[in-house]
Amino acid sequence: MYSLYSVLIVTFFLVMSPYLAWQAVRYRKYIGSLRQRLGYLPISFNLDGEESIWIHAVSVGEVLTARALLPQLRERYPRLKLFLSTTTMTGQQIARNSLQYVDEVFYLPFDLGFVVNRTLRLVKPRMFIMMETEIWPNLLRACRRTGVRTVLVNGRISSRSYSRYRLARPFFRRVLANIDRFCMQSEESARRIVDIGADPDRVVVTGSLKFGSLDLPGASTPDRGRNRVLRYFRVSPDRPVIIAASTLKGEEDPVFEAFQRIRARVPEVLLIIAPRKPERFAEVEQQARRGGWRTARRSELPVDSEPRQDVVVLDTIGELAQLYQIATAVFVGGSLVDQGGHNILEPAVFGKPIVFGPYMQNFAEIARAFLENDAAIQVRSGRELEHALLALLNDPVRRARLGAAARALVEANRGARGKTMTAIARTLPPQDPGNVRPFRVVH
Repeated sequence: MYSLYSVLIVTFFLVMSPYLAWQAVRYRKYIGSLRQRLGYLPISFNLDGEESIWIHAVSVGEVLTARALLPQLRERYPRLKLFLSTTTMTGQQIARNSLQYVDEVFYLPFDLGFVVNRTLRLVKPRMFIMMETEIWPNLLRACRRTGVRTVLVNGRISSRSYSRYRLARPFFRRVLANIDRFCMQSEESARRIVDIGADPDRVVVTGSLKFGSLDLPGASTPDRGRNRVLRYFRVSPDRPVIIAASTLKGEEDPVFEAFQRIRARVPEVLLIIAPRKPERFAEVEQQARRGGWRTARRSELPVDSEPRQDVVVLDTIGELAQLYQIATAVFVGGSLVDQGGHNILEPAVFGKPIVFGPYMQNFAEIARAFLENDAAIQVRSGRELEHALLALLNDPVRRARLGAAARALVEANRGARGKTMTAIARTLPPQDPGNVRPFRVVH
């Protein structure tokens, strides 16, 4: 089965190679990361061959979630280096620019036996932590063979993924046997992972780490310039701001249509739209200009002034979370098209009223909790989106009530970090905090 899986991976790359080459030429993707994806890390990566904890986070959301664990991992395992891998370029940028405690960041290797073995020899992990549900069969088998402990953290199995995994249940039962601990977000995800083949004795429900990864406003955390983006948006308190966050192809049309009708009632409103994929920044900018609105990219705005445009395209990485502070209302994308939704907790932590579409299966438990607690609004279409946003702009009491409920829900669900660290400690017992990683002796 593993041989067939490896053949399928190679076949996939051969079939997709023209598309990947086109992406590399047009968007400069993959070129700079290819060596690392083949297991060739820089010679300075782990020069002294020190043991480590390897954390894998696919993209931006998983990288930000990993922040919840990093301080305690550093405290409990002081003699181990902390390495973090990502799959996407945006995740790599966020990890390099905004994570503390991590010694090095690199790209996840292709899941082929000789590639992952080469990476393992360089990284030398004592433990491999997968954020959410990143299941790579060859990498997990190599970890088992070399004695590396493995933990799935913040795990979730969506209904769509569940049906796919079940089609190959005999294979995944063998794959999941290589994972030492499953820390799942919900009882439903725990039931699904067991049904796919996980050992029930290794499965624990810890809740969602996304709640614990957020810095509450006013918390005594180092700023490190994260609020710098606000200097480009010195918006008058009387000017409404709609943020359309993490939009995907097919969502900008209904967002702009809603914005057009809202402007007829509230002409001073500002729309900040943040496409999920950087390669779509120019496309969305042109779409806004075709609508006849004064449009600019965030990177073009002057500092310490109010945008005079109608639409601003957020063409930067890592600024959206702090920008929610100025929002009057927030639409979270990936939810009007069938892509499973995106994280709604970042605007919630600032007490902002949140609107999302019907497709939230990737965040089903969180979305359900918000709706049950009257902490968000779900719409089914672009027209409903318009009505919801316009109603929020015209009803400050409703905005405040939704925002307060959202903030309270975040604060009430911040216990996942402790449960997760307990599960990790049972998998790899912590080291004596008094023993620190030794310095390299230079002769």
